[in-house]
Amino acid sequence: MTNFFTHKFRKKSPIKIIGMIFFGTIAIVGLAILFGFVLMWLWNWLMPELFGLTTITYWQAVGLFILLKILLGGCGGSGKKKSSKHSGRACKKESGTDFSKWKHYDKFWKEEGNKHFKDYLNRQSNPPQQNDPKSDLE
Repeated sequence: MTNFFTHKFRKKSPIKIIGMIFFGTIAIVGLAILFGFVLMWLWNWLMPELFGLTTITYWQAVGLFILLKILLGGCGGSGKKKSSKHSGRACKKESGTDFSKWKHYDKFWKEEGNKHFKDYLNRQSNPPQQNDPKSDLE
């Protein structure tokens, strides 16, 4: 896994990497704040008029979202449980990428990665020539 990050950031300077992490963190925090305000605005716009409920604050909206995510969302996906008996294992399998195979990445890259990459570059720069159909008939 360590070579994966080395490979992905091979051509980037440490300043660019730190900048990407910094701005990525700012973007995630900004989206979370924006989402809280959107949820608060929607609640305060709809719920008091439709159901006679009181308005909520920003932190109440964020807390409401977290509570609903815990109660209804599970760990992502459609929220449907395949089996209540093994919900923990099913949740782990449904939650995105399986990283158990990444332990082989370093070994693969050391043994075959550079060779296959160079072969790929050669194929891209020298595409195979198309055979003339007339020459096949002769």
